[in-house]
Amino acid sequence: MALNASRRGFLGAGLSLMAGSQAAAQAPEMKYRTLGNTGLKVSVLGFGCMTTSDPTVIEMAADSGVTYFDTARGYQNGNNERMVGAALKSRRKNVVISSKSRPSSYAQAMEHLETTLRELQTDHIDIWYLHALSSPDDARDELLDAQEEARRQGKIRFRGVSTHSNMTTLIPALVEKGRTDVVLTSYNFTMDAAMDQAIEKAAAKGMGIVAMKVMAGGFRTNRPGTPMHEKITREGAMASALKWAVRNPSVHTAIPGIMDLDQLDENFKAVATGWKDADKVVLAAQLKSIRPLYCSMCNKCGGVCEKGLPVSDIIRYVSYAEGYGEFQLGMENYRSLPAELREVNCEDCAGCSVACPNGVMVAQRVNRARELFA
Repeated sequence: MALNASRRGFLGAGLSLMAGSQAAAQAPEMKYRTLGNTGLKVSVLGFGCMTTSDPTVIEMAADSGVTYFDTARGYQNGNNERMVGAALKSRRKNVVISSKSRPSSYAQAMEHLETTLRELQTDHIDIWYLHALSSPDDARDELLDAQEEARRQGKIRFRGVSTHSNMTTLIPALVEKGRTDVVLTSYNFTMDAAMDQAIEKAAAKGMGIVAMKVMAGGFRTNRPGTPMHEKITREGAMASALKWAVRNPSVHTAIPGIMDLDQLDENFKAVATGWKDADKVVLAAQLKSIRPLYCSMCNKCGGVCEKGLPVSDIIRYVSYAEGYGEFQLGMENYRSLPAELREVNCEDCAGCSVACPNGVMVAQRVNRARELFA
């Protein structure tokens, strides 16, 4: 994508040209916070690389003051790590890079890490996350031991866990166990006070807090003319959602997915200008629109139907496709489910056994997954 002059001015040189004038006004600057007890200074706006395929966007972000970049072993069949590594190779000393893995054993964890280091073209990553844990039992000692050994060898600097669900149970348990330096957690305006309390207590104990899923399902890619646009796209909603997440000082950085320079520009301006009263109005309307569609992973429904479907996960896979524009990622996750679960048809049930207290149309969203991915 060609970089126009105004964006080069705002993101590159820190100046935004005033419309119709030769004068230039000083643009707001990026804000930084310390990532818990790690001592790492990170930009409040981080970069979630999952949906990115253009390395120039990553390069521009790094040159504009973004210092935190997150990828994962499984994104784009490993190609995402390779692209991120190439984009940041010359900037490695100035950035924090994290990656994630879902190993089933100590040996597989170490194997994944070696692949990650090779693809990222670096001798270490700053944070290595055990990916998508949802209960304290998932944080098995052999996986935590692998992180310890990797740190001893100098291949990682800090130990992390990422979580999409049951966060208010898992995060306190990780703090108590004392073997995790940073948690990457879903956190957005659809969640209740219990989530605020969980991350505030963890941050007070020195845990680094990185927020993901801050856009509550994305939906920013649904431009005019696309199927979901009229239902859920609202001017300024994504910027307000990002502001909501980072308004909390216990959130040290947030990593919205950034696909292009327009989104980078929007996100940069959002964190620079900060939370305003007007954002409350925007998000109230957005919440009303997405309430039937978006699962906040609160686990209050129990998360599993009487036929064994992990409904929260399945609804998240639909969000990957409809919200983030990542159909392949949604399909890969859905097709990783056991065959017997993929064959379950909600229409065969007289009624849904999962009652969402937040109003998500569970059966409809699960059926949507079958339509999209099966």
